[in-house]
Amino acid sequence: MVVGKYAHHARGNAGVQQQRVAIARALINDPSIAMGDEPTGNLDSAHTATVFALFKELAKERQQTVLVVTHDGDFARRADRRIYIADGQIVGPVAKFPIHLK
Repeated sequence: MVVGKYAHHARGNAGVQQQRVAIARALINDPSIAMGDEPTGNLDSAHTATVFALFKELAKERQQTVLVVTHDGDFARRADRRIYIADGQIVGPVAKFPIHLK
């Protein structure tokens, strides 16, 4: 059904816009630490790359620390530092991603 297809597309764009607004709200007061809990969870790869570039810019140009919790392996691999947690414990900063739990 064509209407259903467009409705789904509109909901998808709304999700992207909501994500952008949430990121802007988090950064509006220029915090020394910017935190994101799955900041790219609802985004496609192009928008994920944009968010990652923004976080890198914040870290470099504004000297802000960016702390991100993510299950996105590609996003995590591009970070300057990674800390892996499994079952509530730090399992190491150099663990290979993804970690397979037993």
